[in-house]
Amino acid sequence: MDSHPSVRRDLALARAALDSGSPAEAAGPLAAALAIAPTLPEIHELLSRLAARSGGGLDLFPAAPHAPVGHVAARAHLLAAAGRPEEALPLLAAASGHAPATDWAGLPWVADPALGLRIEPDVLARTVMRLCTAIGDPAPADAVPALQPYLAVVRHAVAAHGEHGMLLGAGSALARRLGEVHLAVDWAGRGARAQPSKLGEIWLGYAFRSAGRTPEALAALRRAVAYDPDDLSVYADVAATLADLDRLDEALRWTELALERDPAFDCVVHTAHRLRFRADGDINHLVSLADFVRDHPDDAHEHTDLEECCRNTAWLGGMPAGAPLPAGRGPAGAEPSADALNRLLRVATTDWAHPPAAYDRALGLVLVQPGELLGMLGHPVVTGSGEPGSLEIWACLGLLHHGSEQPWLDSDRRRLLLGLLDGDPDRVSQAALFALVTYAWVDPEARADVAAVVAGRLTETASGPAARAVAEIALAAPGLDRPARELAAATIRVPEVPRQRQKGRSLLRWRRD
Repeated sequence: MDSHPSVRRDLALARAALDSGSPAEAAGPLAAALAIAPTLPEIHELLSRLAARSGGGLDLFPAAPHAPVGHVAARAHLLAAAGRPEEALPLLAAASGHAPATDWAGLPWVADPALGLRIEPDVLARTVMRLCTAIGDPAPADAVPALQPYLAVVRHAVAAHGEHGMLLGAGSALARRLGEVHLAVDWAGRGARAQPSKLGEIWLGYAFRSAGRTPEALAALRRAVAYDPDDLSVYADVAATLADLDRLDEALRWTELALERDPAFDCVVHTAHRLRFRADGDINHLVSLADFVRDHPDDAHEHTDLEECCRNTAWLGGMPAGAPLPAGRGPAGAEPSADALNRLLRVATTDWAHPPAAYDRALGLVLVQPGELLGMLGHPVVTGSGEPGSLEIWACLGLLHHGSEQPWLDSDRRRLLLGLLDGDPDRVSQAALFALVTYAWVDPEARADVAAVVAGRLTETASGPAARAVAEIALAAPGLDRPARELAAATIRVPEVPRQRQKGRSLLRWRRD
């Protein structure tokens, strides 16, 4: 039996209810146990007792929108027990879409080859497409074993319906997500030949891309455009594939063609900004993309272009590697409470998806008063952190969420952060400067002001030992003027010379003696 205490408790309750002739009272505990241990034999033994009732127990788990996942899985198993596995599989696939790494489908009725033969290929294709949408592309590595039974069902169905284009294409999409790229190419190719269509060519193009056969992917996607010249999402796919072939000018032309038709089409906007950034390295393309994401929160697709462009880039995707600046002395502030320090430690990390994501993550510090955040900057827990500078960064980011209703130029948060820039560069002033840059990413009205502050700080430190540290932040600042950006870039290009440890006075004295 599963070692989870709640499973043991729920099974005991369900068994007692069935023994006392109260099957309705067994339904809730069984569904709860099934949600935790979906292949546990003891659960399926009790479900079999329900299935033996008149009506097969289905009345206890009625079809309902937004039903709990255990309820959905229980109905699926009872449908299978009633000889209706073709109706059960879509429900089980919905459970897998909810928790892909859970082994919902590792059961005999799913593995039975007869299921693939009897289920309507259209129904199976739609089920697989919904599953693909839910599990992501590619599927999480830990979910691949639990999703293999669905691929087996498709194999059995393809054996019986080998010319069904939608089934082959949907099966290809699932195979690709599970790492079966050769199978994906085979099925997509067969589907595109059996039933030529735009969708068939898209499936084939994606399969070729996953297999590393980029020229063939491009040809398939171009054929998809020929089927439907108004589907701008395919233009984005063509552009991305051309970029993979290092044909960046052509790729950008495809995005321009699509944007002429619809300047706000999300897939094309994301692709265009990503490729523009790749072409010239100007972070303002990414800032524009961040603005688009903020202004279009209800886009139909989840995009990762901004995160991918910021990844592994200093301050865009996290703290840079290298020697940290010296610890700074925090200003006078309130002694932080244990709760405030714990909140800071829970939020702090050395990396983030992109600056707006860092800003959002710091929202958790809105419950810590500004005085405590300032007090943290000189606290031993912060200055002695194993990741020098990270806690200071998050304390400063936390300041951005206080007095957010105040206009930026007259705000307390701006005044406090500017005050932290006084003096020689250290980890506190570095954190404050990054907080200012982060705010410029999320508030266009603050950009000119922050760019001026950053440019001034860059000029002040240009010939000092902290020049590189300031320049790295400057290159992440929106709207920085060209001279300042060129100065920052030139500073970064200067090779970093390791700091030499100074000889101690005692050693010099020993040599003189």
